[in-house]
Amino acid sequence: MNPSFPTPTETPPDDDDQPDALVLVVPEGESSRLDKVLIGLLPEEAAISRSRLGKLISAGALTQHGTPVTDGKAKAVAGAVYVLRLDPAEAVETLPEAIPLEVVFEDAELIVVNKPVGMVVHPAPGSPRGTLVNALLHHCCESLQGIGGARRPGIVHRIDKDTSGLLVVAKSDRAHHGLSAQFAAHTVSRRYLAVAHGVPLASDPRLRGLRGVGVEAGGILKIATELARHKTDRQRQAVTWDGAGRHAVTRARVMEAFGAGAASLLECWLETGRTHQIRVHMAYVGHGLVGDQTYGGTRRLAAKVKGAEVANSFPRQALHAATLGFDHPLTGERLEFRADPPEDFQALVAALRIED
Repeated sequence: MNPSFPTPTETPPDDDDQPDALVLVVPEGESSRLDKVLIGLLPEEAAISRSRLGKLISAGALTQHGTPVTDGKAKAVAGAVYVLRLDPAEAVETLPEAIPLEVVFEDAELIVVNKPVGMVVHPAPGSPRGTLVNALLHHCCESLQGIGGARRPGIVHRIDKDTSGLLVVAKSDRAHHGLSAQFAAHTVSRRYLAVAHGVPLASDPRLRGLRGVGVEAGGILKIATELARHKTDRQRQAVTWDGAGRHAVTRARVMEAFGAGAASLLECWLETGRTHQIRVHMAYVGHGLVGDQTYGGTRRLAAKVKGAEVANSFPRQALHAATLGFDHPLTGERLEFRADPPEDFQALVAALRIED
């Protein structure tokens, strides 16, 4: 269905004649649920999701002849004229904070940042301040067009607090929808650098015998499992096969081996994006990440291995979101970004590279 607007003689009531409003006319012969009809009438550039439309209707933003219509499940009336008021984006309780950000790219619709180690992406009960969202509220300020009716940045993916690297964040509803659709379709390219214990070689018969593990052309390791919350530790994720988890696929290739196979530099990329996915999958195949206190256990490099002291004292998981690629949600242009690992990651690799 195409948006339908009244002719100049079909002027909506004065109290609804606002610049931030859409006038929608139900087509002749249409008798489906009102909310389903209206979502099809909304112009694409409005970028209003079905869930946001439902909230707007419940809040009284939809009127007919000046009277609020709050039942989106009611049957639509052919020829009826509705006015949907789009209130300005509301401020959110999260406070803006002047936290320095490394901005890799920014335009009116989105922003790409290189998140530092130690920064949480989104405020939570345990970390209400100092987050990426706090920093973005200050940095973007009035350029935030509003996500779901609130003046806030649109988080479409996250990386862990102690993982560094690239993140794209929407500044408008239309960008948020477009980026979310790409993540759902697995067309976003995300590649990580990781330092792991041991060397996960495709030729290792142990790996070939693990359920969910396969080898692709070029010696690329493919790990496909279900992931779900750990049964006893709700802060962790675990591989499961009972059908209750979420499908997760990680690919990895060895870029460099250190210390006669004691550790390796990996490139990992995601087909899906589950919580802690790379960390859980690498631990599952027996090659947990250096410094990972949650999934790496007490594993340490032998003291005789060059760089062992640096590796064994590394305070976080050695993981960095190095590359990010996606189609611009408005122009369709393919955008590709790369960020070098932070100094601690580079120092770790340099220490492991030392030769006698």
